[in-house]
Amino acid sequence: MDDDILEFAEVEQPDEHARSAAIALHSKLIKPAGSLGRLEELGVWVAACQGQSPPRPFTRPRVVVFAGDHGIAAKGVSAYPSEVTAQLVGSMLTGGAAINVLAASAGASVRVIDMAVDSDAPATRSIGEFKVRRGSGSIDVEDALTDAEARAAVRAGRAIADAEVDGGADLLIAGDLGIGNSTPASVLVAALTGSEPVAVVGRGSGIDDNAWMRKAAAVRDALRRARTVLADPVALLRTTAGADIAAMAGFLAQASLRKTPVILDGLVAAAAALVAEELVPGARQWWTAGQRGGEPAHALALEHLDLDPILDLDVRLGEGTGAVAALPLVFMATRVLAEMATHEQAGVSGPLIEAPAT
Repeated sequence: MDDDILEFAEVEQPDEHARSAAIALHSKLIKPAGSLGRLEELGVWVAACQGQSPPRPFTRPRVVVFAGDHGIAAKGVSAYPSEVTAQLVGSMLTGGAAINVLAASAGASVRVIDMAVDSDAPATRSIGEFKVRRGSGSIDVEDALTDAEARAAVRAGRAIADAEVDGGADLLIAGDLGIGNSTPASVLVAALTGSEPVAVVGRGSGIDDNAWMRKAAAVRDALRRARTVLADPVALLRTTAGADIAAMAGFLAQASLRKTPVILDGLVAAAAALVAEELVPGARQWWTAGQRGGEPAHALALEHLDLDPILDLDVRLGEGTGAVAALPLVFMATRVLAEMATHEQAGVSGPLIEAPAT
């Protein structure tokens, strides 16, 4: 791949024949048509992504957490100091973070990648193969990255997705970890949905009113800069994102090219997804939204992507936690199609009146 040019192939859409076959199979199972609601829709989506009906139960779901610090955190936009990012990376590596607990409960494994943590501590060095830099520029007054750094981060995300799929991952979740990362994510959402700062600025890590006003000012100033490069997704990442979010965008785009389904998490993942959709139009067909978080920008991003979240639990931690919480439902939806008996197999009579077509 050329170091100066980021070229993406055209994405293939999930298999329509498998989708139609899954819909038809649902009508033959021993239940009233549509009686499992969204579980039926999820199973059909999985079948289309896998290109077969019934779909295969998942065997290696994988959470990849992209960690990075953000220069804008120095402007007081978060309830926590920047050093917490590296500390949480350490906890994640020893299995003590929320994502470790939830992923273990759901049957998924976790990988942590240091893209831009502002530390050279041993814990971060051990996961820093793709590290682009420490932290990022303060996006209200300067670019988050250089052009070379933005491209390197996107390429890293693509390489990580390829490695995970080649290693057997059959379902992916992108998690985020970084103090202050909801600010660049909010800017990306505002820029790509045409929203104003007041519509996207939330409470993030639990900020008070004064911090909210500082965050709103930071988003306002960064958005002015972002709007000048809207036509170029990589330039938008350079101006506004950070290496962690840029890598996540590359990861999500490449996952779609590798025909691998993805469950999106919260605001940061949704912001990266908006950019990934710009990089690879149609990539969103390979994603489902695990949850709706508490950030206003998250709802705007999901609406723009036309994704209906599975859960609405006000999970706003990040790390991939909301997506992992939805993972068992995706498993169930898949196994219903793969394992539930049909009327013919079970010797159960069908309905007297056919359900209306939907």
